[in-house]
Amino acid sequence: MQFGIFTVGDVTPDPTTGRTPTEAERIRATVAIARKAEEVGLDVFATGEHHNPPFVPSSPTTLLAYIAAQTERIILSTSTTLITTSDPVKIAEDFSVLQHLSGGRTDVMLGRGNTGPVYPWFGQDIRQAIPLTVENYGLLRRLWREETVDWEGRFRSALQGFTLAPRPLDDVPPFVWHASIRTPEIPELAAYFGDGFFANHIFWPASHTRELVGLYRRRFAHYGHGTPEQAVVGLGGQVFMRPDSQDAVNEFRPYFDNAPVYGHGPSLEEFTRQTPLTVGSPAEVIEKTLGFREYVGDYQRQLFLIDHAGLPVKTVLEQLDLLGEEVVPVLRREFAEDRPAGTPAGPTHASLLRAREDATDEGEAEAR
Repeated sequence: MQFGIFTVGDVTPDPTTGRTPTEAERIRATVAIARKAEEVGLDVFATGEHHNPPFVPSSPTTLLAYIAAQTERIILSTSTTLITTSDPVKIAEDFSVLQHLSGGRTDVMLGRGNTGPVYPWFGQDIRQAIPLTVENYGLLRRLWREETVDWEGRFRSALQGFTLAPRPLDDVPPFVWHASIRTPEIPELAAYFGDGFFANHIFWPASHTRELVGLYRRRFAHYGHGTPEQAVVGLGGQVFMRPDSQDAVNEFRPYFDNAPVYGHGPSLEEFTRQTPLTVGSPAEVIEKTLGFREYVGDYQRQLFLIDHAGLPVKTVLEQLDLLGEEVVPVLRREFAEDRPAGTPAGPTHASLLRAREDATDEGEAEAR
C-alpha cells in the first residue's frame, strides 16, 4: 500500500489567534509540508485544484514541479484536476512536462470539483458536468497514447493532426485516478477504462463509500480488466493526533468548529462517529484506518488530510512526525498481513512501465 497526505490549500484564519496567513505563506507552507512528508517516509503528496478564495492551488502542476525539484522519492499527485473546466490538451501537456521533471513520480486524480461558479469562469455549463467529464477524458487518453490525434467533440474545437509535446515519459502516461464524493458515473468511468478509483471518503458514512467502491469493483470486472479484487482503489481520510486522545480533541475542536468545509454544522463528536474523521491518539487513528478494509476490501492508497482549517504549520509538521513514526509503520505491517496474493500494489511509473513491457512480450510470444 501507499500512504500519503493531500491538501486542499485553504487560507483560513487560525481560530485560536485570529491570524490569517498570507497567500505566499500558505504556498510556502505547502512546500514545507510536502518535503516533510518525504522526510518521514510517506509515499505520496497530493494537492487539490481551486480557482477561488480562500484557496491557493490554482496551478497544481506548477506547485508540484517546484516540489519535485526539492524531493527525490515521493510520488506527486493531484487530489483533484478539474477535468470538466480544464482543457484536456493543457492537462496532457502539463502532466507530461511534470513527468519528465520528476523522473516519473507523477500521477493525476481527475474530478469535477465542488465549486459551481468555476464552470462559467472557464466557459462551461455545470449542467453538462458528466458529459464534459466523459468527453474530455476520452480526448486526454488519446493525446497521451496516440502520436497524431484527429478529434471532434461537442465542447471544444476540433483537433487535426495534433501531436502532444512532450510525449509522456518513456511513452507511459501518468496513472489516472478518478475521484468522486457521491456520483456513480465516476466509478463507472474508472471501471470502463481500467483506471483507479479514489473515494473522497471524508464527509460521508462508511455505507456510502462501500456502495461506490463496490460498484467500481463490479464494473471493473464486468469490463474484463480482472477480478473485483484487482481493481485499484484509493481512499481519503482526516486525522488529528496527540499522544493523549483528550488533548487532541481539546486542541482540534476550535479548528473543526470554524473549518470552511464543515464548521458550524454537526459537532466534532457527531462527525467523528459518522465519518472517517479521527481525532485522538495514534492508536485510535490506526484502529479506525484499519477498519476501512472491512468495507472496501484490500486497497492501494490511503491519503490523509491534515493541514486545513487554519492549523499552524508547526502543528501540521508534528502531525507528520506522528504519521511517519507511529502510525504508517503499523498500518503498512497490518495491511500487509493476510493480503491476498494477486492484490495489486500501489501504482508507480516503474510498475506501469513493467506492465507495458510484459504486455509487449506476451503479444510478441503470441505472434510467434
